[in-house]
Amino acid sequence: MGKRTIVTMPGDGIGRVVLDETIRVLDAAGFEANYIVGDIGWEFWIKEGNPLPQRTIDLIAEHKIALFGAITSKPKDAAFEELADELKDKNLVYASPIVGLRQHFGLDICLRPTKSYLGNPLNFVRRGANNEIEEPMVDAAIFRQNTEGLYGGVEWSNPPEKVYDALMTHPKFVKNFGSTPKEEISVSTRIFTKKATERILRAAFEHAKKYNYPSVTLCEKPNVIRETSGMMYKMAQQMQKADYPNIELWNTNIDAQMMWLTKNPENYGVIVAGNMFGDIVSDGFAGLIGGLGFAASAQMNPDTGIGVFEPTHGSAPKYADYEVSIINPIAMIESACMMLDFIEEQQIAAKIRKAVAEVISEGQVRTYDMMKMAGRPDVIQKGAASTQQMADAIIEKL
Repeated sequence: MGKRTIVTMPGDGIGRVVLDETIRVLDAAGFEANYIVGDIGWEFWIKEGNPLPQRTIDLIAEHKIALFGAITSKPKDAAFEELADELKDKNLVYASPIVGLRQHFGLDICLRPTKSYLGNPLNFVRRGANNEIEEPMVDAAIFRQNTEGLYGGVEWSNPPEKVYDALMTHPKFVKNFGSTPKEEISVSTRIFTKKATERILRAAFEHAKKYNYPSVTLCEKPNVIRETSGMMYKMAQQMQKADYPNIELWNTNIDAQMMWLTKNPENYGVIVAGNMFGDIVSDGFAGLIGGLGFAASAQMNPDTGIGVFEPTHGSAPKYADYEVSIINPIAMIESACMMLDFIEEQQIAAKIRKAVAEVISEGQVRTYDMMKMAGRPDVIQKGAASTQQMADAIIEKL
C-alpha cells in the first residue's frame, strides 16, 4: 500500500507554523504520508474573492483527509474593504471557508475532546469541602452538529418580501416585530433537520458505548427553544430508550451547563449539542484543560470517509509576525492524532499522545500560555518555549 496523501491547509496567521511543526511530529512518530498544500484563507479572499477556491475543494474530494491550520474571518464590511479593487464591483460577500467546507462535504459530525493532562499548570482547580485544593480530571467528548442551526447561513437584513410575509404569519412575530419597519429587521434562522439531528445523536451514543462513558448529556435549551432544542431532546429520549438503555441520558440547559462545568466537570462524559451551543460548551470545557492551546477538533462525514482536522483556535495574526513563534502547537498536534484515529493509525496516535503527556508532566518545556505569561515577543527570553522547542521536546520523547 502506497503512502497516504494528506491535504494540508495552513490558512492564515499562526496556522502555518503550528501545521509545519505538527508534520515534523508526525514524521518523527513514523507516519508516512505525502502532503499536498490546499489554498484557503484570507489571502485568497483578497486576491481572488474566494477564500475557498474550487481547486482546494477538488483536492479534498480526491484525497479525503485534510489537516487545517487556522483561519482569519472579519465582519462583512471589513472583509469588503480588504478585497482587491478590481473585485469590489463583483457583488462578492465573504463567507467562512471552514463553514463552506463543512456544508459542501456534509461534515456534520464534529468531535471536540477535552481531556486533562497530568501536570498541566493550566488545569482547572477548585476548593474542596475542607478548603483543600482539588484538581478534577476532565475527560469530556463534545459532539457538535456542524452544518445546521445558527451557523447554517440562512439569514437576511431587510428580508425579502416573501420572507417578511411568511414571518408575518406567525402571531409572535406580528406582536413583537410587526410595527418595526422591514428595513430595520435582521433575521438569522436556526434550522434543525431530523436526519442531521439523528446522526449527531447516534455518533454521541456510539462514542459513549465504544469508550465506556456512562452518560450522554444533551446540552440545549428545550424549555425556551421548543421546536429545535425540543425536537433534539425528544429524539435523544427515543434513541436512548430503544438502542442505548445502559447509557444514561442527561438533559442540561446551555446556560446552566456553563455554570456546572466549573462545579463538577468530572461528572460529564459525552456531551451533544447543536451548532452554536456545541461551540460554546466546547470552548468552556477547553478552558478547564488549559485553553485553546489544547483544544483539538475533528469534523467528519463517516459515510464518505472525508475528514478535516483542526485546532479550535484562530489565526492570532498579532503573533504571526513574531520573529520566533511562541504559539502552543499541542492543539494542532492533538488534531493530527484525531486524524490518525480516523484513518485507523491508532498506534501512532497513541505514541504521540504519550510523548505529549510526558513533556507536560515533566514540566521542563512549557510555552508562554503554560507559564501564564502575556503573549509578547520577549517570553522566550523569560524562559518560555517557542513553538519549535515544544515540538522538539515531543519529538525527543518519540
